[in-house]
Amino acid sequence: MFLLLLAAAVFVGGLIGTVGVGGILLIPALSALAGLSTHTAMGTALFSFIFTGLLGTWLFQRHGSIDWRITIPVCLGGLLCGYPGSLANAAAPAWLLDLLLGAVIIFAGVYALFPAKGGSPEYRAMKGRGNFRQKLLLLTIGGAVGFGSGLTGVGGPVLSVPLMVILGFSPLTAIATSQVIQITAALSGSAGNLAHGFIDADAAVWVTAAELVGVTVGARLAHSISQASLKKVVSVVCIVVGAFIILRACI
Repeated sequence: MFLLLLAAAVFVGGLIGTVGVGGILLIPALSALAGLSTHTAMGTALFSFIFTGLLGTWLFQRHGSIDWRITIPVCLGGLLCGYPGSLANAAAPAWLLDLLLGAVIIFAGVYALFPAKGGSPEYRAMKGRGNFRQKLLLLTIGGAVGFGSGLTGVGGPVLSVPLMVILGFSPLTAIATSQVIQITAALSGSAGNLAHGFIDADAAVWVTAAELVGVTVGARLAHSISQASLKKVVSVVCIVVGAFIILRACI
């Protein structure tokens, strides 16, 4: 079970580094392979995303892929709303969290099936430096991502990447931004989870180390190969896992 958990964590880290969507898969792995409760699996996974985000940010910054004018407002929104999301997590029943988590995973999987359409006219019209509408949009994206991360335990990328691409940001910009926002969202959400004892320290150490290996490989792939095939694999895995979690919650 331990080796399987480490393999799952490496795979998850690889997905985080390559396409941004992947952290969601760590939660069912922690529940099934480490025997953690839903709340603790979510809290432990979210805590590990602090470190995958730090490494991912460094790797993407080396490639010059992070636009800080876009990233900073998104991160600010995530930082403000992650803690309230974690408080809502503590008050919610496990079956409801399972339903929410399953829905988020399926949403991410369905999103990955569609080709990205970055640079829409609506986004280009707002792209000017200091534009108030753009900054407000970015803060709103960050707030939604932060609250959702704290509530369900998923990392920022699974929420921020589809939102940003749908709203017209380029896929690489969305993935690069997601590496940073997972730090702020995870820090904010983990503060609440730590207060409620929802982080398993032993599992977090080993899982985080394995994820970092995957992130290193994934970031290289993100800048060297086509995303199309990887996105199809992610979509199928997400849809299957999400459906399983929802079915388990309804039984």
